[in-house]
Amino acid sequence: MNLLAHPELLELLAASHALGTLRGGARRRFETLAREQASVRAAALVWQGRLASMTELQSPVVPDAAVWTRIRNMIDAEKGQHAIERQRNVSPAPSPAEGGWLRSLALWRGAAAAGALATVMAVVVGLNLRDQLQNAPAIQYVAVLSDDKAAASMLVTFDPRKRQLVLQRVGSYDEGADKSLQLWALPPGGSPRSLGVLDHAPALRLPASESDVHAVPTLAVTLEAKGGVPPGSGPKGPVVFKGALIEKTI
Repeated sequence: MNLLAHPELLELLAASHALGTLRGGARRRFETLAREQASVRAAALVWQGRLASMTELQSPVVPDAAVWTRIRNMIDAEKGQHAIERQRNVSPAPSPAEGGWLRSLALWRGAAAAGALATVMAVVVGLNLRDQLQNAPAIQYVAVLSDDKAAASMLVTFDPRKRQLVLQRVGSYDEGADKSLQLWALPPGGSPRSLGVLDHAPALRLPASESDVHAVPTLAVTLEAKGGVPPGSGPKGPVVFKGALIEKTI
């Protein structure tokens, strides 16, 4: 399936992948597509960044004891269901006279209860995911900037509603205390245009308008002296990250 032709499905899969609810073969297929397609990889990184930002802002919460009880009950029920399946595969079912059907009935009831609980949890996760999709920032442009070894190092998105560029480091690059990274737009046939100097934070926001990124095919990050180059000057240092700026159609 071409996920680019199904934007809502791509967003849901990327969000589920970041949440950890996308599992098994579906998760492996999504990760394969992410390695092969830049747009899918960018969607996955966007959702990872959103959830990472949420966890950084939220204070730690100790789960209630009832949560652990429900988890243990679900695990016990799943073990019981697996035991029933193994018993059915290796031995004939016990006769009613032996009371085996009563034991099986109790185990199946436990498994059914666990399944119902899992369904409720899935519905809650789905509702939360829907709310996150509705309240998520608008993203018009996205770029995955890579180093000279093609390793993703920085995710850049543009939010037209808030008129800002959002940058998140996804690599381990350290420019040092006496250096600064500077973001540049590389318009076709024109000189590089500075979009801002980056600090050492793992995520930051830079004010920008749509005219700053419209018709800009590429973004680059250079390593400059502390504080960046003077206004009106071009880049002086080497390019450390570079990547295509993609206008999203989803």
